[in-house]
Amino acid sequence: MFKLIKIVACSVSCLILASCANLSPDLDEDFLAKRDKIELNSRALAALLDRFEEAQQTAVQLKNFNGYKLPDLSESLLDRGKTLLGTPYVWGGSSIKTGFDCSGFVGHVYKEELGIKLPRTTRDMLEMDAPVIARSDLEPGDLILFNDQGRGRVSHVGIYMGNGEFIHTSSKRSGGVRVDKLSNTYWNSSYLQAKRVLTETEKKEPLKPAQLLSRIAQ
Repeated sequence: MFKLIKIVACSVSCLILASCANLSPDLDEDFLAKRDKIELNSRALAALLDRFEEAQQTAVQLKNFNGYKLPDLSESLLDRGKTLLGTPYVWGGSSIKTGFDCSGFVGHVYKEELGIKLPRTTRDMLEMDAPVIARSDLEPGDLILFNDQGRGRVSHVGIYMGNGEFIHTSSKRSGGVRVDKLSNTYWNSSYLQAKRVLTETEKKEPLKPAQLLSRIAQ
């Protein structure tokens, strides 16, 4: 509708200018003044319609932005972990440059994304002061600790992702950082304990502006 009005306004201006070419040089000044006024009004209307159209587009963009939900901390944690998929396994490794072992990977993700420093070894993670979570109550972001196929000694750690899956790195042969299912025979029999590092409040807390800008920059 607004585009049609704009086209009409522009057409009027063009018709006026075209008619001027055929007018007599001694045309009275009153007619010329009216012509100029109509032309100015037509241009003003076209400019006003342009600004109205821009305002409409801005309103749509704001509406879409207001509907955007900032990711919570557990989501951002897992997103960070996913960016490392395929990073090689290296015993004792704790950085992208060197590769990761299991606790090095988990510690790196928590520290780089949330600024939380975890114990370096799986044994210390098992003993750290954090709530123990029942397997049936697992939530994304929880640490899952495994033993050596039921032998009682903690030997591995990963981060629960939801839907029965966890992200971890286990060996060179497995391809480094990867996602596996807890229902897998080996991991199911090796499951030892889960711990919750993030509180319920923290897990639902939106990213701080600095964290969000950091993710956008990456």
